[in-house]
Amino acid sequence: MTSRAILRSAAVITALLMGGSLAACSTASNAEGGSETDAATATSAADFGGMDALVAAAQEEGELNVIALPETWANYGEIITGFEDKYGITVNSASPDASSAEEIQAAENLQGQDTAPDVFDLGSAVALENVDKFAPYQVETWDDIPDANKEATGLWVNNYSGIMSIGYDSEKLPEPQAIDDLLGDDYTGSVVLNGDPTQAGAAFAAVGSISSLNGGGVDDFGPGVDFVAELRDAGNLLTVDPTPATIASGETPLVFDWSFNNIAAAADKPGWETTVLEGPAYVPFHHDAHNQDPTDP
Repeated sequence: MTSRAILRSAAVITALLMGGSLAACSTASNAEGGSETDAATATSAADFGGMDALVAAAQEEGELNVIALPETWANYGEIITGFEDKYGITVNSASPDASSAEEIQAAENLQGQDTAPDVFDLGSAVALENVDKFAPYQVETWDDIPDANKEATGLWVNNYSGIMSIGYDSEKLPEPQAIDDLLGDDYTGSVVLNGDPTQAGAAFAAVGSISSLNGGGVDDFGPGVDFVAELRDAGNLLTVDPTPATIASGETPLVFDWSFNNIAAAADKPGWETTVLEGPAYVPFHHDAHNQDPTDP
């Protein structure tokens, strides 16, 4: 996964503005000594003799397999296009709407096949439960990253974040001022989480945010779980996975999701507004990691 190493280095510098991870070739020439480097076991660009040699090895490999990167999520569409244009490497983007848990499942199901993902973009809960599936790699800007935002050996690094927010159709619904407003009749059959909280990072974070707004927190999700049950009992919880299409059609009129997703949804939905309720803000980081058994190292 030579390609994945490049994507990851750039991701940390510019929130994946021009990322990639270069590591698909099984071996690569070391620019300094002319020795062969096993891309799958390389732990930094230095193993290749520097970034230029890493880029060259990735270009020889030619492809990068990514998963669960919607084009509208954190500007991934333009990031992928920019990466392909800059490096001449084809990015194979699979299952863009997959959850974090489904990313891990795909890696397990596709192990040893040429469609297995090379890199992961995961919510915190799933990432920290699956570190045994990651390969250590320290990006070019490793020393500039705070210790709290990386695993010491390079098994993962935080790449971007967002604020848990509420997006809503202002032409159909009033702006909620407090979390308890969502239990009212104005929001019957309207409140949506972005996925299954046991599998999707955004949905998990939504429950965490709701918990914080109800006196709980990251160490106590109970109030959030209880409130979601209240929404269900009130008939206000809508169990449909939201997408840009469901928002544009009006099928999912109020969505708990990352701020960058809700703000982006306004481009295709007139009247779509984003708000963050007053109180504790839930702002976790996503985790970038390398598959320990990549197709394109």
